[in-house]
Amino acid sequence: MENRNDEELEIDLRSVFLALKEKLLVIIAAGLLVGCVGCLFTMLFVTPQYSSSATMLVLPREDNTTAVSELQAGTQLANDYAVLITSRPVLEKVIDNLGLDMTYEQLSDSVTVNNPQDTRLLQITVENPDPSSAKDIVNELATAASAYIGENMEMEAPKIIEKGEVPNQRTSPNMKKIAVLGLAAGLILSAGIITLMTILDDTIKTEDDITKYLNVSTLANVPDRKDFISNKGKKNKRKKKKSEKRKRR
Repeated sequence: MENRNDEELEIDLRSVFLALKEKLLVIIAAGLLVGCVGCLFTMLFVTPQYSSSATMLVLPREDNTTAVSELQAGTQLANDYAVLITSRPVLEKVIDNLGLDMTYEQLSDSVTVNNPQDTRLLQITVENPDPSSAKDIVNELATAASAYIGENMEMEAPKIIEKGEVPNQRTSPNMKKIAVLGLAAGLILSAGIITLMTILDDTIKTEDDITKYLNVSTLANVPDRKDFISNKGKKNKRKKKKSEKRKRR
C-alpha cells in the first residue's frame, strides 16, 4: 500500500514538473505582466516622496561630570529631545512660520527622528512630495525644536550641526523593488495555479491513467481517428503512385 502511494506521489510530482516545464513561457509572461502592471500602477497613482535630513548635537549641562557620564546623560537627553521635536507646540510653530496647509498630525506623520546608538546626535528626516518643501520643513523644524528645548528645559539648546539640502532623488516608491516583487508574485501565482490545475486534473489521457484512477487493466486501445485517416491517406497515395508507374510501363 505504501509503495503504491509513493508511486502515485512520484507520478503526481512528475506530472506537475512536466506541466510547469510545458507552461514555462506562460509563467514568465505572467511574472513580467504583473511586474509591469505594478510599476504602471505606482507611476500613475502613487505620489513620489522626497526626504531631507538635518542633524542636531545634544549638549549636556556643563559641570564636573566625567566623559562616560556625560555621554550617558547626552544619550538620555537625546531620547527626551526626540519626543519633544515631534510635540504639538513645535510642529504648530513650524506650520505657522512656513504657512503650511496641513495639521500638526499630518506633519508629524512625515517626520522621523533617529538617535544613533551611543551617540548624542539626533537626525531629523522629513518626507514631502516637493523636494524644496522637504528641505525647508526640516530646517525650520530643527530651528524651532532647538529654540523650544532651550526655552522650556534647564539645559543648553541642542546645536544644529548639519542642515537639510534639496534632495535629488526620491526615497519612495522604489520602482526596482516594486518590479522585482511584482515579477516574483506573478511567477509564484501562475506556477501555483498551474500546479493546482495539474493536481486536480483527473481526466484520463493515457493507459496508465486507467489503472491509476479506475483500478482496472486495459484490454485494448482504439487508435486516434486523425492518425488513422492520415495513415489511410498515405497508403492511398502510395497505391496511386504505383498504379501510375505501371501504366507508364
